[in-house]
Formats: sequence, C-alpha cells, structure tokens
Amino acid sequence: MDIESRQGSRTTSVAAEVSVDWRGKPCRPNKHGGMKAAVFVLAIQAFEITAIAAVGNNLITYVFNEMHFSLSKSANVVTNFVGTVFLLSLLGGFLSDSYLGSFWTMLIFGFVELSGFILLSVQAHLPQLKPPPCNMTSGDQYCTEATGFKATIFFLALYLVALGSGCLKPNMISHGADQFGRDDPNQSKKLSTYFNTAYFSFCVGELIALTVLVWVQTRSGMDVGFGVSAGAMAIGLLIMISGAFFYRNKPPQGSIFTPIARVFVAAFTKRKQVCPSNSEMIHRSNTVAPDHPAMGGLEASSYVGNPAYTNKFRFLDKACIKAQDGSNMKESAWRLCTVAEVEQVKILISVIPVFACTIIFNTILAQLQTFSVQQGSTMNTSLTDSFKIPPASLQATPYLVLILLVPIYETCFVPFARKLTGNSSGITPLQRIGIGLFTVTFSMVAAAVIEKRRREMYVESNKLLSIFWIAPQFLIFGLSEMFTAVGLIEFFYKQSLAGMQAFLTAMTYCSYSFGFYLSSLLVSLVNNITSSSTRDGWLSDNDLNKDRLDLFYWLLAALSLVNFFIYLVCSKWYCSGRSLSTSPPTVSLGEGNYLNFSSSKHVQSEGVL
Repeated sequence: MDIESRQGSRTTSVAAEVSVDWRGKPCRPNKHGGMKAAVFVLAIQAFEITAIAAVGNNLITYVFNEMHFSLSKSANVVTNFVGTVFLLSLLGGFLSDSYLGSFWTMLIFGFVELSGFILLSVQAHLPQLKPPPCNMTSGDQYCTEATGFKATIFFLALYLVALGSGCLKPNMISHGADQFGRDDPNQSKKLSTYFNTAYFSFCVGELIALTVLVWVQTRSGMDVGFGVSAGAMAIGLLIMISGAFFYRNKPPQGSIFTPIARVFVAAFTKRKQVCPSNSEMIHRSNTVAPDHPAMGGLEASSYVGNPAYTNKFRFLDKACIKAQDGSNMKESAWRLCTVAEVEQVKILISVIPVFACTIIFNTILAQLQTFSVQQGSTMNTSLTDSFKIPPASLQATPYLVLILLVPIYETCFVPFARKLTGNSSGITPLQRIGIGLFTVTFSMVAAAVIEKRRREMYVESNKLLSIFWIAPQFLIFGLSEMFTAVGLIEFFYKQSLAGMQAFLTAMTYCSYSFGFYLSSLLVSLVNNITSSSTRDGWLSDNDLNKDRLDLFYWLLAALSLVNFFIYLVCSKWYCSGRSLSTSPPTVSLGEGNYLNFSSSKHVQSEGVL
C-alpha cells in the first residue's frame, strides 16, 4: 500500500507559504513585514471598528426612535445586521484566499463600506427619507413605521456597510498576522503579541466610538454621527494604502474549496480500500519534510510543514492511499491526495465543535448591544444637572478598562505563564477560550440581578436606578471577550496552512453571526412560549417596565453555563487523537517520494522500502 507524501506543484498551497511585495516580487526580510507593516493594518482596524461600532451599538436607538420599528423588531434589525456582517466575512475570506489577496479585498470592500456610511448619513439627514417625527414611548401617539422607498434606502445603506465590513474584517486580522512568519519561534512570539495588540486596537476603536461618536450622535443627530463614521473609514483606508510598500502579501491560490472537495471525492471513490492497520505509518509519511525550494524565485516566508497526523476521521485517509489495482498508473488529483491535504480537511471538521461552543457567547454580546442599551435608557442617566450619559456609551466601560488590562496581560501575565507552561502564548488558545466562556456567564447573572432591582424600584416607588449599576455586566463581558475572542482568532489562524488563513479567520466571525441570529430566534421563541391568552410574553411590550427582561437574562446565564461544560468535552475531544510526535523517522523514499507498504492489511515498519 502506498501513501502519497510528495508535495508537487498542485499542493503548493497546502505546504508552503509564499510572500511577495506590492509589485509581485520576492519580499526582503529587512524591508517587508514585521510590526512596522502590521501597524498600518492595526490602524485601519481601529478606524474601521470606530466607524461601524458607532453605527451598530447605537443603531437600535435610531431604528426605534426615527424609523419607528417596534422594540423587539428594532432589536432584530440590529442583530440581523450584525449577524450579516459576520456571516459575510466568509465571502471576504474566500475571495481573499482564492482570487484577490488580502490587500485588494480590503481595498475594494473598504470603499463599499464607505459608500454605505455616506448613504446612511444622507438618509438620516433628509426628512423625505424618514417617517414623520413621533414619540414611540408615548401611548397617545400612533407612529408610522418606515416602509417602501424609505425602508429600501435605509436597508440598502445598512447592508452596503455590512457587505464592506464583513469582507474587510477577516482580512485585517489575517493580513496583519501574515506579516510574521510562523516557522521562526521568535516570529511565533511576535504573532501572539500581534493578536493581543490587534485586540488593543479594537478596544481603542470601540472606546472612541462609544464615547465620542455616540455623544456626537446624541447631541448633533444621527446624520452627523453617520457622517463622522464615514470620515473615520476614509482616514483608515488612506492609512492602509500608505503601508502598501511594506506589506508581505500572500498571493491567492485559486479556489480553496477545490482541495477540500478532492479529498472527499477521493475518499468516497476509494471507500472500499483498506486503510493501514498501523496509523503510525501515515504519521511517518506526514512528518517526512518534502523538498520544497522557493517556488518561482519567491520567498518561502512561512513554511510550516505538514500538519500533525490526527487519528480521527480515518475514512479520509483512504484519499491518500494509492490504488492497489496493479496498474501502477499515475492517478489524478481527484483520486490521490497528499497527507497534508487530508489532514487540513480533518482540521476543518475537528474545529467545528469548538467554533459552535462560542455561539452562545456571542448571543450574550447581542443582548449588550440591544436590550442592555434600552435598559440603560430607562435608568437615571444624569451625571450632572446639565450632562446626561448616552445609554449606548455604557458599552465603553469594558474597553476603557481593557485598554489598561491588555498591555498588563501581554507584558506581565504572558511572560509569567510562558515560563510555567513553555507555550509561546502563555496559555494555549483553547485554554484562553475556556476561561472566557466560563466568565461570560456572570455577565448575564449581573444583568439579571440589576434588571430585577431596576424594575422593582420603578414599579413600586417610581424611582430610577442609576445607569452606573449596569456597568458590571459590560465589564465582565469585556474581560471574558479578551480571552474568548482573541483566543478563538489565534486558535483558528494557527490551525490553517498556506492559502486558507483569511477563510479560517473568517470562521471565527461566523460565530458572531450565528450568535446574533440565535439572539433573534431566542427573542421570538421566548415571546411565543411565554405568551398566553391572559398575559403577554417576556419581551412582547415596547416598555421594559412591563417586560420581564430579567428572566430572559437568567435564561441566557443558564445556557451559557451549560455551554461551558459542553466546551470542556469538545476541547478534550479535539486534543485527543492528535499525534504529538514531531521528529521525522529515518526512512528511505522510493521513486516519486512514495512511502510503500508491504501489505494492505497488516503494516509493519519493516515494510518501508
């Protein structure tokens, strides 16, 4: 039995990473890449998140007060918008890895997002594109909901922003990470530092959006606020373009789905083929480093070799076993795949449970951007006699703290943990995700306790609880996000081989998407289940003083805790069955770099020719 181990031209995208400059010429280590290039990407990330966070985090106020959608419908408009942003990240990752490259994908869709911000500003400014002014909280007025042409313009602008931002997000992360080689241990440490710095950049953008821009929206109107978002996006694009001469660019590799499809087709075609009983033989063929010079004179910038052999989904191993029909004819790429291709598909399947366990986490994020903002609007927002805190600005609380906490984590905790664990990141990405998933439960516990107290005070004595009481739920979530969000991005990026970094990074954003869609589904389900002929559902009224938002928060806390225990099982399953051997055995390669086995049913190490 022969297992394909040769990395020919058709598998270059799986085994080696190649970097070029803006002219398509080989990169030079002293000129291209590194933190000096990543700084430009960090800048576009900060300005882009500033622009879209100012829209998304205060969008429910605009939809409810000026477009006159009901409270539950407004919440669903926001969650569907944010969910679409993150779902479209898959499109951005696919286009980048397959056809455009990260830089051109960022440039094209950056301008698409900018056009959406401009159209939103125009729509919010012109009275003829909005329904007549009306107080939605007054029971004496009937407010006309935006429909027809007015709604069309609004949703067109909104989803231009979603398309641009969705395709931009995974490429900002992956393009910045591409500036560091993963084969060098020193570069690996810098890569971990980059992910923490990227989160710090994200926090700065969020903080500015939730303080300065939300204050502008509240004081000067949403049209001015949307205009400022457009300006921030334009500045970010100019900075990104300025760094073009310093970037290390990964050329697109063609459709990233083709190698995946080949593995499934080859495995199905050879479904009756017998796999070697000793899986170590496949592992050995995988650890033999192929002869991989730089392709076409390009710098092999981040050769990371083949992925370690996993003892899961062994039916896929048949895709890399030569047909035992005695013909000895060369098989096509759709019948014979390399071990690296098979292992990459196994990785894609294996990470799905880990990915799924972060969906509930992002469902909680959806509540903080919707119901918690409305919760704050029913509280005492006065800081002084003349200044009131915009409810959406409470979401800045965790980012204000994290701007101080993230550098401490990077400079103090990571070096200390690195000495204890020997891991370049201090703790593994899976451990980091687990800490975040456990911590986020307490965010909803705090939210439920405070909401119950707020509602009782208003109903019993008509008093307003201070808005600062909802700060803990935002603070706890921010702390958990520092672990979960950064850990998930680092985990997915490090699982990818050359040519799939942007797409796998995009999968992390799909967790946000599914979380926000699940939020919309939960709101509808909870309303339907808790409604009866004698009472309304928990979230069926436009008045939180009549709703039972606290019970909804308790439900999410329970789901989050159950989800954490499921994650422990999934992460343990992911780590099990993965080969830890890294030293390649001494073997002789036969003609064509195949490993030959003496029998298809019983494999011994002596059978290697």
